[in-house]
Amino acid sequence: MDIASIIGLVLCFCLIIFGIVSGDDGAAAIMNFIHTQSAIITFGGAFCCVMASNSMSDFLGGLKSIKLIFKVPSIDTPQIISKIIELSNVARKEGLLSLEEAAADLDDPFLKKGILLIVDGTDPELVRGILETELASIEGRHKQKISFWQDVASMGPAWGMIGTLIGLINMLQNMSDPSSVGPNMSVALITTLYGSMLANWIATPVSTKLKSNNDAESMVKEIVIEGLLSIQAGENPRIIEEKLKSFLAPKDRASGGTEEGGEE
Repeated sequence: MDIASIIGLVLCFCLIIFGIVSGDDGAAAIMNFIHTQSAIITFGGAFCCVMASNSMSDFLGGLKSIKLIFKVPSIDTPQIISKIIELSNVARKEGLLSLEEAAADLDDPFLKKGILLIVDGTDPELVRGILETELASIEGRHKQKISFWQDVASMGPAWGMIGTLIGLINMLQNMSDPSSVGPNMSVALITTLYGSMLANWIATPVSTKLKSNNDAESMVKEIVIEGLLSIQAGENPRIIEEKLKSFLAPKDRASGGTEEGGEE
């Protein structure tokens, strides 16, 4: 489980509750912020508008993607680099055909696919083209989920404002009772609060986390592509190691290779 996502969302909710109950009314003030009609207008309107912008399967897939932010991505970039260096040493000692046996033990399907393309004698430019096409397809699917939550983040405040306008119109139609103006104004503004919460408490953090995960996965696959093409070109394992470690932050480079990286 991704503890950061859980703690972040829970603490945001706790801070909202703290702001509500810290007034003179205490915990009783919570009831002032619960309004069924406002919730239906804001949440229902935002999600229905996003539904209208997508196919039903894409809409349901977008909703389900919220689960992804609670999973820790199984991405170990230094380990991937170490594996590529290990494969480069095998290829340097025993030839490219020897990689077919090594590919059988690989868990990463993207890396395994690239190795098998090399073993089959595929032209380097074709190998790059195939792997980059697959990478683009993966990024496209990820960006579809990211875009879903970005749309929710933009629709939330908009529908909150629509709800506020509806409330204000109803209030202005009943100005004969001055004592009702305050309560009616409060109810009208609740939809704006709900819209802001939907956008800034849920949708924006979800889209940002999905984008971060996508960037990390894309970088790893770019490392794999460069590493495999370097192996196919017969480059020295130490050169390959230095090339791949350039993708890492300086603090991570010490663990990005293996002791056998310079074997001849």
